[in-house]
Amino acid sequence: MDGRNGDVLIRMAVGLEEFQQCVDIQGAVWGYDDSDIVPRRMFLLAMKIGGQVLGAFAPDGKMIGFAMALPAYRDGKPYLHSHMLAVLPEYRNAGLGRRLKLAQRDDAISRGIERMEWTYDPLETKNAYLNIAKLGAISRRYEANFYGPSTSALQGGLPTDRLYAEWWLRSERVERALSGEAATFEPLERVVVPKEVAEWKAAADLRAHAAAVQTANRLALQDAFSRGMAILGYERDEQKNGVFLLGELEKSTTLDVDVR
Repeated sequence: MDGRNGDVLIRMAVGLEEFQQCVDIQGAVWGYDDSDIVPRRMFLLAMKIGGQVLGAFAPDGKMIGFAMALPAYRDGKPYLHSHMLAVLPEYRNAGLGRRLKLAQRDDAISRGIERMEWTYDPLETKNAYLNIAKLGAISRRYEANFYGPSTSALQGGLPTDRLYAEWWLRSERVERALSGEAATFEPLERVVVPKEVAEWKAAADLRAHAAAVQTANRLALQDAFSRGMAILGYERDEQKNGVFLLGELEKSTTLDVDVR
């Protein structure tokens, strides 16, 4: 499970001291107060019951990021739900988030697990691009205000809307995405996230713009999902807006997923 790339080591976290570092990173990344912080004992429990707590460690041994997953069960099959992934601000944009996800995948496959899921904010364009375009996940479920009110300033006081990412670990789609191939399908619909949305969320006098985008996109995506479509691609347009690309699962030949 250990893997090196440059000077950062990705491995399973062990012991209460390292689990406490996961707690500390939450505060540094999201600015949560105590009511939203996942406590140290939950990281310990995740490891005890078959989940994952993976850490990214700098050469001096300091944890600079982590990913935590819990065992889960849906539609008669076990899977892993990746509840949290965080990288300290000064270490972002260096590919550590992707490396943590790949380490999660390697561990899951070694245990015979075929699927991972997690939720993500539809307004966070970098995260959506990683999940859909780079990792090959798909999305076909949307939950409004998933967590209820959040104490993180990053949420900007908006409802905690979340898309579910489904990562079918051994699918041809995922293998192609991980090798750098772009998804090949003809999008039937597009849902746009303006590039300014992070700025709007952060400014009280502009937040209504972000809220309007969130509401409009929520309705558009929920409607598309109700008609059997899924998010199969993600791109940035010429104006650098984020764009969800929707298509029909049944017509894809590279998904190898349960279309239920």
